Amino acid sequence: MRLGLLCTLIWPTVYATDSLFSNSLLRRGQLQTVLDHQPVKEISCQKAKLTGPIETTSCDYESIESVNEKLFSDLSELVHTPFFRYFQVDLYRECPFWPDHGSCSDPGCAITTVDESEIPEKWRAKTLSEVDPASTEKRHSLPGCYYRDSDFCFLDDHTEGDYFDLRLVPERYTGYSGKDAHRVWKTIYEENCFGLSELNLMSSKSPGLVSLPDTMIEALRDDEESDPQCLEKRVYYKVVSGLHASISTHICHEYLNQTTGEWFPNLKCFVDRVASHPERLQYIYFNTILLLRAAARLEPYLKAFDYCSSGTREDESNTLASLTKVLDIAENVGRFDETVLFRGENANVLKEEFKTHFRNVTRIMDCIGCDKCRLWGKVQTMGIATALKVLFELDEKALDPTSNSNLLQRTEVVAMMNTLFRFSESLHAVEKFREMWRDLDETTTEKLVTEAEESAAPHPRSKSKAVIDAACDKLRGCKEAIEENVTSAMNALGDAVDSVVSALRPSGKENGPGHYDDEL
Repeated sequence: MRLGLLCTLIWPTVYATDSLFSNSLLRRGQLQTVLDHQPVKEISCQKAKLTGPIETTSCDYESIESVNEKLFSDLSELVHTPFFRYFQVDLYRECPFWPDHGSCSDPGCAITTVDESEIPEKWRAKTLSEVDPASTEKRHSLPGCYYRDSDFCFLDDHTEGDYFDLRLVPERYTGYSGKDAHRVWKTIYEENCFGLSELNLMSSKSPGLVSLPDTMIEALRDDEESDPQCLEKRVYYKVVSGLHASISTHICHEYLNQTTGEWFPNLKCFVDRVASHPERLQYIYFNTILLLRAAARLEPYLKAFDYCSSGTREDESNTLASLTKVLDIAENVGRFDETVLFRGENANVLKEEFKTHFRNVTRIMDCIGCDKCRLWGKVQTMGIATALKVLFELDEKALDPTSNSNLLQRTEVVAMMNTLFRFSESLHAVEKFREMWRDLDETTTEKLVTEAEESAAPHPRSKSKAVIDAACDKLRGCKEAIEENVTSAMNALGDAVDSVVSALRPSGKENGPGHYDDEL
């Protein structure tokens, strides 16, 4: 897959249907469907008819819409608490993929660290490095980081790094774009080792290579021949593409007017990057469900954590109160069904491949030239990786806080909940863009639709490429005949040359009678 980064998105061209969440890529006429959509307010996964099922989940889009405003509010409280605000990370490890990461000189890329003295001692690097979160599991170490066999990402070893207050570092437009930014996303999508593209993902039939529980059969049933691409590969693509779509939404929602210096929600940016491609919005919902399910599975473990920062326990009770509200929602709508993945005879091989490539995605974050973008890239890839580990590597015994209290690093917990907040905030921003859309006059909306359709139209080169490919196919059929004829011609030419050389070869008499052979 070849997709651009942040400011330069390259997506394949396909055509329209009328459904907001249809499993096909959309262009003509679907922009209004996305932005005119009125989200439901009262529904739950337990009672909802799956009118808009999310693949590999037992939930639907309406269920997430009905709870997202409360989820967004509760998560806003949670990520402002001391435990979830402070994040320690090494932002300056060397890029392992290319020597020059193209540093961003724009002021929007700058970032402010927090002095270690402001961080509660129990969360400082020295204290954390004394705790081995997985003493029974082998570490695979690189300079400054490591991973364990169960990890989907590389983790800092706390020997280096700075502290950041995530609430003071909003994820928004930074000015980081162009070839350096494009190279990062291009490399990320190349880690999709399964070879899926957005086009064949959305146009293909629902996979039927696993035995599904009754709760998901309706969501994934397809009476026609099953697509050979397995469910795990589709999940991998959706996770990466959903992250991309969420980041794009944040950039558009907090966009910088470089003339006035004011921040504003850029509706055209959102239309071009997300709304004109409903499948991208689907992936944001998909990742939200996945993270909610991981949070629900972690509930006993999360409630047993020590969140006290001041020594008075007041802040801990406040943190637990906010966390409990989020976990209650997660329990209700976090209906991702992890049991249908990584089954069958090649399950372990496929899982290891999945982990290896997502670990590489987390390392690609070291190649981002913008400090602010790199920070949020590291937070969110670690957050998703933590959720994947919780869902696919840890059983109920491993998640028991009494027997495995050091299962996760503090940074993993902070990253996962902040990543969930990022996705919930993206869905919150979508509603703001819909409000802006409804306030526009008909002329302006028609202009936006026309511009979106034109930007999605195939480039002239892509049309000519089809002609070239057709010509190449015809020539390819003649290849063997051409090679045979050329070979025969060359052989004939060689024989002719030999004859000429033989005719012109000296007889041996040119130097006198003493230098020739006796004749019989």
